Amino acid sequence: MDDEMKAVPTVGGENAGYLFEFTKDGVFLTVYPVAEEGILFELSDMRQILKEYDVSDYDIELLARTVREASGRPQKLSEHFQVPANWQAQQETAVNVAVDAEEAVLEYGKVILDISKDRMKVTVRFECKDTETQPTEELVMQALQEKNIVYGIDLEAIHNGLQTGSEFIAAQGQPPVNGEDAQIVRKFNLGEKGRPVANKYDQVDYKNLNLFVIAKKGDLLAERVPQTRGVPGTNVFGDEVPAKNGKPKPLPNGKNTVVKEDNAVVADIDGQIVDTGSKISIDPHLDIRGDVGLSTGNIDFVGGITISGSVQAGFVVKATGDVEIKGMVSGATIAARNVFISGGVQGMNRGQIQAKEDVKASFAENAEIEAGGDITITDVSLHSTLRAGRKLIVEGKRGQITGGTVAAGEEIRAVCVGNPMNVVTKLAVGVNPMLQKRYQEVCKEYTEAKKRLMQLTKALNTLGKIDINQLPPERVDQINALTRSQFPLAGTVERDEKLLQQITEEMQKMKNGKIRVRDVLYPGSKLSINSIMKNVQSEEKHCTLYVDEDFVKTGPY
Repeated sequence: MDDEMKAVPTVGGENAGYLFEFTKDGVFLTVYPVAEEGILFELSDMRQILKEYDVSDYDIELLARTVREASGRPQKLSEHFQVPANWQAQQETAVNVAVDAEEAVLEYGKVILDISKDRMKVTVRFECKDTETQPTEELVMQALQEKNIVYGIDLEAIHNGLQTGSEFIAAQGQPPVNGEDAQIVRKFNLGEKGRPVANKYDQVDYKNLNLFVIAKKGDLLAERVPQTRGVPGTNVFGDEVPAKNGKPKPLPNGKNTVVKEDNAVVADIDGQIVDTGSKISIDPHLDIRGDVGLSTGNIDFVGGITISGSVQAGFVVKATGDVEIKGMVSGATIAARNVFISGGVQGMNRGQIQAKEDVKASFAENAEIEAGGDITITDVSLHSTLRAGRKLIVEGKRGQITGGTVAAGEEIRAVCVGNPMNVVTKLAVGVNPMLQKRYQEVCKEYTEAKKRLMQLTKALNTLGKIDINQLPPERVDQINALTRSQFPLAGTVERDEKLLQQITEEMQKMKNGKIRVRDVLYPGSKLSINSIMKNVQSEEKHCTLYVDEDFVKTGPY
């Protein structure tokens, strides 16, 4: 290679306007300043020479810039080359081609560049007279150079455009990419409100209409996806085109919510989700404007409920907070912390009122009401079952308890008990009826669990006499399953025994129960005070009944 390079060190010369030097350090091109008579060669001539010397790994834009600048200084184009066998003849041919091109330049048509208003696109078209030839690639590059088009030049598009002769896009800039605005992603769907619940068989329950969307404390309500920065672009002149950054967006945290980790809204309490668009809040109270019925379906709410109308028969209202009903309850089920009913309860022997604390109503008729605290009836209780953990008070307009069974842990107070027709009215006081009910439930569970455990133990004892190795695998698996099942059952029995003992101890602590009747206690009333029974045989007025020395005694009101 060195001998060849010494023999063929250059192509061209100052008279030709260019000089290629092929040395061990690479391929160098010197383009001399343009003389008055004009350029002696074109860019295609330079590319042809490089092709002859098998130089392919060069930068076309660097080559075009070297020719355009004509600085007279060597510019390295490539590291590798291959000297052709007939290099001398090719060198002479290249010079002749350059001279011929110089003589023919005046016969080319015009190159017209259309630059878009945003400076992001250059479209090339030709204007050629009948005697003119379509411009060459070098003339297109020269036109781009004259307009200072330096970025996004598409050489392949130029080549293809010259082949077809039609208008083509010669250069395109890189448009800026604007940043994305911050987004709020809600983790709930209020669109599900009002849609009846469907079971696994696609049967729709129109009593469960999903009137609200519930959130628990700590639930994720919304998440913010932060805004992003824009990426600048570049126009065909090489100028930077600025991009817009995404806009921030505030978190929609409203009442009873908290912000976690700067980008999340979390429920701070239990309640229904209220979304105004700009704010997401948790409302611990639900207002039903009208009746609870077919238009609302059943209500199961985390928080308190106010119902301006009544609750119709067969429907259920449940709440973790208080329930206030402005109308009546007719054959419906209400379960809450406290229950306040302005219009009273018509149980229709099907509805039930349950409160962890207190219940207050104007009347109760054929109703079942339970309260862990007090039950207050402001008018009458007719043929109802009332159980209060502390006090049962029936006072007000009439304050009458007639028929049914009423019980309280500490005290029953009424204006009138029974009626002149001697209707059987049962009153029990001194034993918490809620504890009694719980005791009965646990007793039933304990009895059933103990019975199953005894049957299981007996079966295992019988199976223990059989040689297990003589049984098929599936039978062995059944025996093993029976053996394992006795352990949780034994645990249930043990737990229920302890629970029964605790309830019994609590019930034994209760003493000094009393019944107070402000007006008349009629015959037919059956009393149980601290488990001491008494049947009322004659009217008693303005009295207080209590237990002293294991006897029910009567004192003044």
